[in-house]
Parts: sequence; structure tokens; C-alpha cells
Amino acid sequence: MPASANWVFLIPGDWNTPTGGYVYDRRLVEAMRDQGCRVDALRLDGAWPFPDAATLAEAHRRIAALPDGACVVADGLAFAVLGEVVAPHARRLRWVALVHHPLHLETGLDAATADALRRRETEALRHALRVVVTSPGTADDVAALGVDPGAIHVIEPGVDRPAAGTEDRVARPAGVRLLCVATLTHRKGHAVLLDALSELSHLDWTLHCVGSQTRDPVLARALTARTAAGPLAGRVFWHGEVAPQALSPHYAAADLFVLPSRHEGYGMVVAEAIAHGLPVLASRAGALVQTVPAAAGQLVPVDDVPAWRDALARLIGDGALRRRMAEAAQQAAHRLPRWPGQAARMAALLQRLPEVAP
Repeated sequence: MPASANWVFLIPGDWNTPTGGYVYDRRLVEAMRDQGCRVDALRLDGAWPFPDAATLAEAHRRIAALPDGACVVADGLAFAVLGEVVAPHARRLRWVALVHHPLHLETGLDAATADALRRRETEALRHALRVVVTSPGTADDVAALGVDPGAIHVIEPGVDRPAAGTEDRVARPAGVRLLCVATLTHRKGHAVLLDALSELSHLDWTLHCVGSQTRDPVLARALTARTAAGPLAGRVFWHGEVAPQALSPHYAAADLFVLPSRHEGYGMVVAEAIAHGLPVLASRAGALVQTVPAAAGQLVPVDDVPAWRDALARLIGDGALRRRMAEAAQQAAHRLPRWPGQAARMAALLQRLPEVAP
């Protein structure tokens, strides 16, 4: 891969934050660098996607300092609300928007906020030469904002190959171990999962939840309080945020991966679960319809507690079904893209960008 100058990834905050979007940005840049590409990371701190005046002023200063002709791959968490900052540099710089999912589709927004985000993102995307998305479903969402479908490119996240033998479930006493890897926010739907499981106390299961409890501390406290007593007491374990390298033991120890999200632009944790040979139960939400292999997973309607209860009861109680789904997951794992290949696709896309007019 030939080295290229003036490739900049604009990152809204700390890319070591363990969310799918940040992991995608960081791993893609690292893999591109491993292949000889010269890529800079431009970190812009702030309360994205609701930056204050000081944050916008700093963004303007940092962007104005970029050399003419630079290619800027801007994460949509910031790019979507930077239209006014980007506009003066729309012809001087080559902009590529990286959209994990349109911001107005975030769960829990009031109508006015969602409408404002939709209008701002639509305006900002007019300045992008290309838009990179992580799934065909997100490509459709971006096209709905008025972007030419020919300018939209799908580059799905890569996965790492698990350590040898992690596809085999860890030996332990009887009981089905459920795993959910998701930040404790409204969009991830933990409450739906708890509602469903509270009606299944007669079955032998435990739930292990991995994910940050600081993004929405009020919700996190409410969720954890629900499991301190009653039918969920002693059966739900909250592990908080863990380092990426510490996730593999959780996947290896689990029997079933569960994700009750209300929307996903891809669902990287689902791909990681499949890579570890885990069967998946998830919501029929956003790109999860495409991410979850039919034979390796089951999808239920968003926010449908009875459907979740019934699906969980069936999968917890039917070990043969879980084994068949796990075998399908192991087969599907071989078809998942890897980070080096996805980095090469991104680099090829950037190399084809037109030069700026003098």
C-alpha cells in the first residue's frame, strides 16, 4: 500500500472510549498505518453532538490550520453539527463523512431536537465528497437525507480472530449464561431485557452485562437498582466498562449473546459474538437485520417484552437449538471482514478522491 500524505481523521473526543463508533475509527486508522499509510488523528474534545461556542471556535481554528488539499475523514458525531465550520473549507479540503448512524435516529430525543439534528446533518453532508457508512441499512438512512447513493460507500467494521479455542464454551456448572455488551443508555434497551427475564425466574440462567455506566448515570442507577432485589436478585451481574482485551473471556464464558437495542448502525458487538461462535438474540433494529446471520441468531421486535420473554425461554430451555446456532455462528465467523481488509478498502477510496481545484 503506497504511503499517502494529508489524510486526517477528525475524532470527536477520545477514541479509546469503548463504543462501537470509536473502536471503528481507532482500529481503522491503526490498520491503515500498519499498511504504510500516513494518517493523522485530529482530536476535537467537546460535548458532541451538542458543542458549545468554545468547542466550535476550537474546531474552526484546528480545521483552518489544515493544509490545502488535505483529505479529512470526519466522524459523523461531530461532522453532522459542523456544517457552518466546514462550509468555508468545503472546496479547500476534501471531506469524507464517516456516518455510524444519523444522529436524529438516536433513541430518546424529543421531536424538536431530532428535527434540528436532521436539518444540521443534511446541510453538513452537502459538503462531503463521499460518505462512508458501516452497513447497507445505514446507507439507506443517509440516502434518505438527500445524499447521492453513488457517493455512499459501505465499509463494515472488521473483527479480530479469537484466540484458539475460545469458540468452545468454558466448562462450568449447569445454567445458561447470557451476555450483553452495551453501554447503559436508553437506546440499548436493557430495561426490556430485564422486564422479560423477570418473568423467567423459574429457568436456570444468569445475565452478565458489560458496558459503561457513566454515559447516563441516572439510567444506570435505575437499572442496577432493579436487580438488587426481587426475581432478578443474584442473577444479574453488572461488570461496567472493561478494556477491549478483557472482553474475550466474557464471550468465551457465555452461552447466548443478547442485544435488545432500539437502533444500531451496524452492531459491532454482535459481529464479535459471532466471531466467538456465540448464538445471538437481538432486536430487529436498524442494521441488526443485516448483521445477525439467520441461522446463528434470532431477531424479535423492538421493545416487545412478551416476544423477548418467549424467545429467551425457548433458547434458555433448548440446549440443542443453541448448539445448532453456535455451529452456524462458527461458520459465519469465517465470512466476517477483518480489519486489514477494511483498512485497505478505506485507503483505496481515499486515493480515488478528486484533487481540489486550484
